[in-house]
Amino acid sequence: MDLAQKKLFLFDIDGTLAVGDALLPGAAALLEEIARRGGTSLFITNNSTRSQQDYVKRFEEVFGLHTHASQFVTASYLTARYLKQTYGTAPIYVQGTRSFVQELQTFGLNVHTELPCEPVCIVVGYDSELTYGKLSRTAQLLQQTTVPFYGTNPDLRCPSSFGFVPDCGAICAMLTQTTDRIPTYLGKPSAQVVAACLEQTGYSGQQTLVVGDRLYTDIACGQAAKVDTCLFLCGEACEKDLQTTQFIPDLVLEGPQALVEAMRTVGSP
Repeated sequence: MDLAQKKLFLFDIDGTLAVGDALLPGAAALLEEIARRGGTSLFITNNSTRSQQDYVKRFEEVFGLHTHASQFVTASYLTARYLKQTYGTAPIYVQGTRSFVQELQTFGLNVHTELPCEPVCIVVGYDSELTYGKLSRTAQLLQQTTVPFYGTNPDLRCPSSFGFVPDCGAICAMLTQTTDRIPTYLGKPSAQVVAACLEQTGYSGQQTLVVGDRLYTDIACGQAAKVDTCLFLCGEACEKDLQTTQFIPDLVLEGPQALVEAMRTVGSP
């Protein structure tokens, strides 16, 4: 892999650039270095708790970083785009945060979060506002209908300041154990995540690097799209996981600061 040729950097956020409300060491410097080299940073997070606009606000207010909505190719955005293309204005049932619901509505989707409801599909996101009532309603619909069941992303856990919290994959696993219904996931590791970024920016796959902390979503996503990958060991994956995974990254680094140093070492294209 020729790091000097990379112009499009597709970053996971949680565990890769930040944990909770804190940027990881070197994260701001890394984004600045990419911009200085004339490159582009996009954020391909599977976290569906926030809309694109909410991420812009969070980056500004919490991290002190100025971004644009178009830089966030989130699981929420990709889910909304897929649902709109597939179901139009037909009723869909959604279990997720208020921000997730609002983003789906901005696409003109006919979103329902209460019963009774006769949806054409059921969608579950990473829900930091989860209640037992929400789980019960979703479980009821999954058992009373045969409509498609979608999850925004298969991540089992999301990094937090004290370790990890259950992510969408864990929430869907509860529902699967209860209803025997298995979801189709729409975010990473789908190759469509990278394809959407290439389409948006005009860069080639050879100019692209996927950077993340999870082997089974971030690295798998890059490999599915046939682009180079970089694993940071500051989030979920650790060095011992590399001995058993089928998703071997092209580059393994400790975190953002290490990538800054590697980029400065190889220089600009």
